[in-house]
Amino acid sequence: MRMNGIEATRRILHTSPSVGVLVLTMYEDDNSVFAAMRTGARGYLLKGVDQVEVLRAINAVNSGEAIFSPSIARRLIHYFSTLEQTVSPVFPELTEREREVLTLIAQGHTNAAIAEKLVLSPKTVRNHVSTIFSKLQVASRAEAIIRARDAGLT
Repeated sequence: MRMNGIEATRRILHTSPSVGVLVLTMYEDDNSVFAAMRTGARGYLLKGVDQVEVLRAINAVNSGEAIFSPSIARRLIHYFSTLEQTVSPVFPELTEREREVLTLIAQGHTNAAIAEKLVLSPKTVRNHVSTIFSKLQVASRAEAIIRARDAGLT
């Protein structure tokens, strides 16, 4: 089964919470950065950083520090300096509509019932469900329900 870096981080830290995870990625969007931080990553570097910086980051994370690429650090500072008192959404990798569909799935609704409730076509609901499964790296409705319930989406 393929999984993304966020899920890998979640699983690593679930079994070995003392491990320091350093993410090396090409993704610099806010959702990816914050998802990594929420799962417990201690560092976030963008691909293309030189080897000296990677080695310094590995040593820093190993020493318990948090480290970010300069551009990511600037964005984090900007984000937190302009942050209003908002609650961050569960499963930030999902759109608001996908979280809404996932909540209804977790409540036991069928695709047809979800389509009716949200005034969507059944095909649109199927597409949302497929995207949710992909983003959450789950293979079945049951797995999605477990993940949603564990996150409090019921």
